[in-house]
This record gives sequence, structure tokens and C-alpha cells, in this order.
Amino acid sequence: MSMTDPIADMLTRIRNASKARMKAADIPASKLKREIARILKDNKYIKDFVDIPTSNKQGTIRVYLKYSREDKPIILGLRRVSRPGLRRYISAGEAFRYPFGRQGMMILSTSSGVMTDKEAVKKKVGGEAVCAVW
Repeated sequence: MSMTDPIADMLTRIRNASKARMKAADIPASKLKREIARILKDNKYIKDFVDIPTSNKQGTIRVYLKYSREDKPIILGLRRVSRPGLRRYISAGEAFRYPFGRQGMMILSTSSGVMTDKEAVKKKVGGEAVCAVW
């Protein structure tokens, strides 16, 4: 069975594992998913991620989730902004005005690579708003 939105599937797996207080979530791998996981790690939303070789060509990404001392998830919310049925693009100046910008961060896919909204403003590039994390 084919999947129409693999990024939404990744975000849902992380969200569900976090709510179930699991230590890790396994996600089918792709280059974009690895970059999203790298950004989440760099911004301290997750502990770490590793590539696990499997029998299929792509492999699997294991994302280790992060919790506070009170055992509450660090990731309070994940939302897919741009989706296959409705692509959303943000210019360099709009990144901070977007509603999620104050609460957390937005991950953008730009011509300069995948980056956060703050990095996009510094580099003065816009792009597709992949997801928001808070």
C-alpha cells in the first residue's frame, strides 16, 4: 500500500510515541525525514536519532524521545503545515509572523536545504513550510 504523506506519518509516529511515553519511535527513512530528525535534535526536542539498516532499501530511523524530569514530553505539539493537497510557502519576511513562530519553531524546505524558520530569516530565503513543532 502506498503512503500519500510520509512526513505526516513521521510526525504522527513521534506524537503517538511521545503520548504513550515510549523511549523511541521507528520511522521508515528518507533524506527529508533524516533532516527533520537532525533539526529536532539540534533544537533539543529529541535526544538522538540513528539509522537502522533493514532488509528494505531505505532503512529505518529510530528517534529517541526526550522527556522532562516530571516525565512530561518535551514535544508538546507537532503539526503538518504544508500537505500534498495544499502546499504552503512562506517568504523570508513571513517566517516570524506565522502563528507557530512564537511558541516553537517551523521547519522549512528551502532551496538552501531544510532549516528552521529562524535560520531562513538569517539567510533571507523562503520555502515550503513542512511542519511546526512546539
